[in-house]
Amino acid sequence: MNAYLCGDDPEPSERVPAGLLLVPVRSGPAGCTTRLFRTPLGGRTAVGFTSARQLTEVLGPGQPCVRLSETALRSLVAPLGVTTVTIDPQLAASPAAALHDPAAWHGWESGRLGSPRLRIA
Repeated sequence: MNAYLCGDDPEPSERVPAGLLLVPVRSGPAGCTTRLFRTPLGGRTAVGFTSARQLTEVLGPGQPCVRLSETALRSLVAPLGVTTVTIDPQLAASPAAALHDPAAWHGWESGRLGSPRLRIA
């Protein structure tokens, strides 16, 4: 096997391998679980942040996280059918003023609440 075909080399469209990422987790009955999110188009994605500042800006100061490589994160979520990893996403949320406008809630269904939506920058 050719040595140039192995490893974590980036695809031509990628910047560089991300290195260790801060991956958001939540507590569960068996310990920590990786948090999964949805892209604006509704696809499932795992996320990783390259700095604590970026993680805090998007998910808040109390968000627990673990350090994982991008390869380890991909391996962790692959059995769940998640093939997308988003690095340094930004939270896509409605402006606060829109939440107080009754017209903004037209057609709202309580069962439609789900994972936070991320804007892929």
